[in-house]
Amino acid sequence: MTDYRLEAVTVDQIPAAGPGAPPSPPSPASPSAATPPNQIRGVKRYLNSFFKDHAFIRMIYKNMFKISPRLYRSSQPTPRHIGQAARLGVRTIINLRGRRDNCGSWVLEDEACARHGLTLVNFAVNSRDAPKKHILHQAREIWRDAQYPVLMHCKAGSDRVGFMSVLYLFVHEGVPLETALGQLSPKYGHLRHAKTGILDHFFETFLAYAKERGIEPDVGAFYTWVDDVYDPPAFKKTFMTRWWASVLADKVLRRE
Repeated sequence: MTDYRLEAVTVDQIPAAGPGAPPSPPSPASPSAATPPNQIRGVKRYLNSFFKDHAFIRMIYKNMFKISPRLYRSSQPTPRHIGQAARLGVRTIINLRGRRDNCGSWVLEDEACARHGLTLVNFAVNSRDAPKKHILHQAREIWRDAQYPVLMHCKAGSDRVGFMSVLYLFVHEGVPLETALGQLSPKYGHLRHAKTGILDHFFETFLAYAKERGIEPDVGAFYTWVDDVYDPPAFKKTFMTRWWASVLADKVLRRE
């Protein structure tokens, strides 16, 4: 298990291997050296996952899609989904919710990954705040070092994983940014007029900057903009939400 403490297809359609995947089998993920005293245990982790973390919804609809031959996006997987993915070749799971010892879904995910020999990478990403510069840089390192195929997820499979899917396709696979932006779509449950729309606004701000200056919006220009121009606090002030969309996302759908 790897922790980064920074801020539709069905699973049985995942191929046994993806282009560029290392030929040797993955090493079993190492469970935590010691169980944290506040970690939820026993039957409580199932009840917590099913009711408080809304796993009952994901048992019906996983919101899982193939976004490239090497990477898949989804909502929070259940232990059963992780077992299926492992048998069909997935080698790494990137959890964009971060490590959560008091969340039954995370505890069950951690246990299932260790049981099936998958590497679990805990990499917390925001869905309602200006993207952080170190997140944008460290994501490149994670994708560079990961064993593929990879399954990447957040809670609902809509916002954080949509943002990171855009970034992955653009940065790691060379897909034009305007094309990759299709990963932030209502098709996956993403609401651009709610607070989560700040994720769309981030990429659109870069594209507008590049167009205004006649710059090719490639990966090099993007990271130069991130490092030298992008100011998260100032950027956040340029984004406006619509009240009805925020109510839908935060109160009705209870998104993270």
